[in-house]
Amino acid sequence: MIRTLVLAAALVAPLAATAQELPTTPYLPLELATKAADAALKACVAEGHNVSVAIVARDGATKVVFKGDNSGPHTGASAQGKAFTSAALGRDTAGLAEFIAGKPANEGMRDMDSRMVIQAGGLPVKFGKALVGGIGVGGAPSGDIDAKCAAAGLKAIGAAE
Repeated sequence: MIRTLVLAAALVAPLAATAQELPTTPYLPLELATKAADAALKACVAEGHNVSVAIVARDGATKVVFKGDNSGPHTGASAQGKAFTSAALGRDTAGLAEFIAGKPANEGMRDMDSRMVIQAGGLPVKFGKALVGGIGVGGAPSGDIDAKCAAAGLKAIGAAE
């Protein structure tokens, strides 16, 4: 009897293990994160702006930070915060700032997480509809310029804008 149960369990166990599929999630490889950060930094440097660029993964973990030559001491944290915000909320930080300004009831979003920076210059990194991270640029004279440089980083890796 025991021998029969052991044999039956041995035959059924492989079927149970193959019946379940592990979930798969798109992610941003380090090579692409580095390429995007480099392109964003070069776009701003070409315009004469000393900035920092950060790329974070979908979970908000920092993948890459490029601290540009002669960039201010605040630019690295600004870039990381913008990238984190875009990855966390899946939207551009300029649009988020406008959304909050347009409806004061949303002001509490600024306090959701101390790592968030809600100023222009952060963009989500998406391939198709898959959100895989965020890119942030900090240090240019305006957030619009930061965002333009971030967009150059997305373009360099073929990510959606």
